[in-house]
Formats: sequence, structure tokens, C-alpha cells
Amino acid sequence: MQVYLFDHTLDGLLTAVFDSFFRHQQSVQLLTEGEQLPLFADEPHLVVSDSEKASRVWKGLEKHLSTDGLRMITISWLSEERTLNQPLFNFICKVFRQQAPTSNYLSLERNASDPDVLAVRNSCRRVLHEQLRMKQFIRFQKAKDGTYLAVVSPDHNVLPLITGHFRDRFNDQPWLIFDAKRHYGFYYDGKTVTDVTFEDEASLPFDLRDGKLDADVLSENDQLFQDLWRTYFKAICIRERINPKKQLSDMPRRYWKYMTEKNGGEDRKKEP
Repeated sequence: MQVYLFDHTLDGLLTAVFDSFFRHQQSVQLLTEGEQLPLFADEPHLVVSDSEKASRVWKGLEKHLSTDGLRMITISWLSEERTLNQPLFNFICKVFRQQAPTSNYLSLERNASDPDVLAVRNSCRRVLHEQLRMKQFIRFQKAKDGTYLAVVSPDHNVLPLITGHFRDRFNDQPWLIFDAKRHYGFYYDGKTVTDVTFEDEASLPFDLRDGKLDADVLSENDQLFQDLWRTYFKAICIRERINPKKQLSDMPRRYWKYMTEKNGGEDRKKEP
């Protein structure tokens, strides 16, 4: 088996597919740069990401897969799961190696009995579940300049999947959704959505640990609204029906630190 090393980008993976066909190598173990090589492996092939090669592979996939099949690939990639690399590579190679009518390609992408297809589908499903939870659990705070801020830290890279939802829902106000885990976000100015990063995160007017805006930039009314929301959240709780296990299933603890109703109204200033 030939070992391929790539840079853990989607372009790199598609380039690896191109190289495997160009080099006529059927059996390939795909690893990221820095991963331990298997014992007695031949000299690994270093995949150099090439946008032109990747584009050619993608155009080939567009001819053989449905829209859902293509979407399954791109969404599963947002999982950032290292265990996805090999099954996704195998799945794409199988698409091109099947000399069959288009209907058979469609049956391949829906074939849950194929371990590679199943792995890609499950990864895609986890990402879609995460993006749904982000839509439910994101909490905004209003700054004095009118911008609404939400800090998140999802398991998967779902920000590209949810910005359209918030652009449509809050199209009359500027907002910033920032991923503290991946150190980037999306800003909407009332017209367009752009991706943003910050060189000096230590000087940001909000705390990445809990997403809270500093008191000196928080809107005067926002603290009141947050306190009212906490009061309402507690008031509607029926203590006799509290089910901690069900609550944790519906609202995992990892989301709590960024949710207004799950953290108190303590001093909002950063520690020196």
C-alpha cells in the first residue's frame, strides 16, 4: 500500500485523488503531514495541493454525483474529523472507478452498507446536527455601537452553514458571530457578510472564555434584558418536572458557557 501525505485541506485531498489516478495506484493510505507512518511503508508520496487538479476532480464529481452527494462531501469536510480523511478519499475514488451508468453512481452515494459511504454520511449528519444546535443556542449581546455579538465554540466548523440563517433573520442590524475555537468569525454590516479574524485577540472587547462583552462597551439596556431573560427562564421552570438527563441531552453542557440563561450576571469586566 502506498502512503500519501497531504496538508489536511479539501484541495489537498482532491489533489491526492488526482495523483492516485495519475500514478495508477489503487491502494492508498492517506495521512496528514506529521502523522506516524505505518511500519515497513514505502517512501511516502507528498501531495502538493494544486487548485487546478482539485478543480478537475471536483468537476468530475459534479458529473457523477447528485447535488445531495456533492453536499455530503462538502458538509462532512466541515467536521474536521481526522478519521474522515481515508473514507472520504476512498469514496471519491470509488465514484471514478465505477464504470457504470449515472444511476449506479447515485446508488453508491446512498449505499449505507458501504463502510466508506457510511462514514461520510455519519460525519455529514453530525455536522448538520451541530449547525441546528448553533441556530438554537446562539445568544447575542448588543454593544453600544449597535452591533450584536455572539461567541461560539462548536465541535465542528459550522459557521459557514449558519450565517445565511442569521443574515435572513436579522437583516436589519449589524452582527458578529465569532468562533473562539477556530479564531475567526463572520460580520454582517446590514448588506453583506464578510469573514473576519483578529491579530490581537487579547485586546478584544469581549472574553473568548464566556463570550461576554466588557461592561464599558455593553449597551445600557442589554444587561437589563439579560437579567429579564434569566428571570423568565427560571420562572417558567416547573421544578416537579425537572429532568437533568433530558436537559443535558437537549442542551449539552458544552454550550452553557455562552448561553445567557446558563450563566449569572456577575461582574462583566475582564480580569486584569
